[in-house]
Amino acid sequence: MKAKVVYVKGLQFVGESETGHAIVMDGNREFGGEDTGPRPMELLLMGLGGCTGMDVVSILKKKRQELEGLEIIIDGKKAEEHPKRFTDITIEFRVKGKNLSEEAVKRAVELSMEKYCSVKATLEEKTNVSFKYSIVSD
Repeated sequence: MKAKVVYVKGLQFVGESETGHAIVMDGNREFGGEDTGPRPMELLLMGLGGCTGMDVVSILKKKRQELEGLEIIIDGKKAEEHPKRFTDITIEFRVKGKNLSEEAVKRAVELSMEKYCSVKATLEEKTNVSFKYSIVSD
């Protein structure tokens, strides 16, 4: 897997994946950016959410659950000193659907977090990653 990041101006960069998808990254105005895109650390949290979300949806579909929605809230706490890496990340899964089995939801989240999510596995050596889930009813 490869990616390319190209400098544009100020603190703005465009990242491109080997599959041809691109995203703009930028910094805060106070540091010389123009706030035209997410920060790299925000992208890391979004990547984590996307990775585990794809796992959970796939597993719930295999379990024939009637999934109607999934919202994943990722909260990252950063160190105060440079390199200001994430020290703690909490992931909250808000699962919505009809007749969802709590056991199926719990198992899907656990499988993603403990076995399948490669982003979480990459982070967990130096970052405490915790998770919880809730089933949202109408």
